[in-house]
Amino acid sequence: MNHSYPVFTLEAECQDCYKCVRHCPVKAIRVRDGHAAVIPEMCIACGRCVEVCPVKAKQVRNDTAFVRQLLGEERPVYLSLAPSWISEFPGIAPSQMIRALKKLGFAGVSETALGAQLVSFALAEELNTGTPDLLLSSACPAAVDYVCKYLPHLSEKITKVSSPLLSHCRLLRDRFGEEIRIVFAGPCIAKKNEADRHPELLNAALTYPELRQMLREAGVSPEQFPADGAETFVPESAEEGARYPIEGGMNDTIQFQLTNRNVHFATLAGCRSFKLALSGLESVSPENFVFVEMLACSGGCVHGPCAEHNSPGLHERLRVLCRTKFPDHPKLRETAGSIRESFDPGAIVNALPASRELTEALRSIGKTTPEDELNCDGCGYDTCRNFAQAMLAGRAEPSMCVSYLKKQAQKKANALLRSISSGVVICDRKLQIIECNLNFAKLFGEDTEIAFEASPGLAGADLRRIVPFSNLFESALETGKEIRRDSMKVGKKLFNVNIFLIEPGETVGAAIFDVTNTEFRREQIAARAREVIDKNLASVQEIASRLGEQIADTELLLRSIADDYADSDTLKQREAMESFGK
Repeated sequence: MNHSYPVFTLEAECQDCYKCVRHCPVKAIRVRDGHAAVIPEMCIACGRCVEVCPVKAKQVRNDTAFVRQLLGEERPVYLSLAPSWISEFPGIAPSQMIRALKKLGFAGVSETALGAQLVSFALAEELNTGTPDLLLSSACPAAVDYVCKYLPHLSEKITKVSSPLLSHCRLLRDRFGEEIRIVFAGPCIAKKNEADRHPELLNAALTYPELRQMLREAGVSPEQFPADGAETFVPESAEEGARYPIEGGMNDTIQFQLTNRNVHFATLAGCRSFKLALSGLESVSPENFVFVEMLACSGGCVHGPCAEHNSPGLHERLRVLCRTKFPDHPKLRETAGSIRESFDPGAIVNALPASRELTEALRSIGKTTPEDELNCDGCGYDTCRNFAQAMLAGRAEPSMCVSYLKKQAQKKANALLRSISSGVVICDRKLQIIECNLNFAKLFGEDTEIAFEASPGLAGADLRRIVPFSNLFESALETGKEIRRDSMKVGKKLFNVNIFLIEPGETVGAAIFDVTNTEFRREQIAARAREVIDKNLASVQEIASRLGEQIADTELLLRSIADDYADSDTLKQREAMESFGK
């Protein structure tokens, strides 16, 4: 059989929510690298972590393979069926349920409520004849573990009677032989601890989901069988014990058989109520018997961690009440074997750290003054000091502290804001500033800068009193669109404004750049460029003008030279003709 602890964590699925720590009544959770794991020696197997885990990372050990192995052996296997089955399988008749379970291979099906009747009878006898005292019920194994581990001084007050399940196992072995195998099925995880601790009586414990799994894989459905009453529970059907799975049911069955009327009864349901109700009670010496029915699950076993809740809680209880049939008069409830059991304290000792160590641990999560200790319960621990003690014990890590993470994130954000050269502001939908940097304050005048020095970040300030274009922020919040404005004139300044959404409709931010000097330099450069261009044009024109004059002078010169050449040729021709004539 798999002797690993009944509750374990799928580490890959655990997502840093610490919800199991917040809901665990005994803080039996160790967190390492963001993953939460059960600490077996501290755990009471109440199953709260399994119930509340949002991603089903907390799992219950599956014992179906071992039960199939038992069913495949020669020894007969009997099923002890929790009395809450009538609420878990509504509309199913006992004969239908018995037939379906025998189809799986069980030799017989018996009601755990028979063991409850043995327990109630034994306790009624003690209350009728014993010495007045405080008595704590032993019916719920998770409640018993809580007292033994966390209220060990009261462990001697636990009644020296086995649980209904172990008493039922004793009854079955007395009736059908010591060699039989017994498997339990019900809504309780702590019953797996009982099976691990008492293998001589109980071989295995299944939860209702495991039982459904076996029925489903075998292709068996209780509805497919007739509700004719032909099949019955062995060795007989339960009567008053069937009321045990609801809050106060155990007390009802004891009072039914009680002759001593000087007994005060109380019911504590839910682990968180145990410490509140029982702390300091060891010093009280009652004049009469005080019997306390203790149930780890609020509402009783019908609301166990492995029970389905497909109908209102009251309806689930009413199913149990309607099925319970008290006999006309109290009956003798005995079995051959003893159902006596003692419960030894197994105190969980949490050594208190030295004051200096505790101070250092608190300092590591930013708790340097009493005012820093918010005791917000975000980490899962009631106080910051309890959380610091858990860190020193290796069960918690600083990242679990929400306020510490917030401060760390704020420091990083502030460092980024300080390093950004532009003005940055973040505000909510009411245009109240959440955070801004000094550069933002400097953009909007000396008064704003002074206010920033007095209250860095200007948290809570009205943006409309500072920024003349707050309507742009309103528009971004309303439309859900980012807004960009280049060279927006505000007084004598020019701003580049980029408004961006952080959380649509809720939070908006802006990066604002002062581009006044940039635009001035740009105009200066443009003016200078125009001046240079004008001068160049003047030069070109002057050059062109001068070129034009030079071209004209050159033309005159060339014409003059041409004329001179023409006049010289004419004279020579005349002289040549005159010489020829002579």
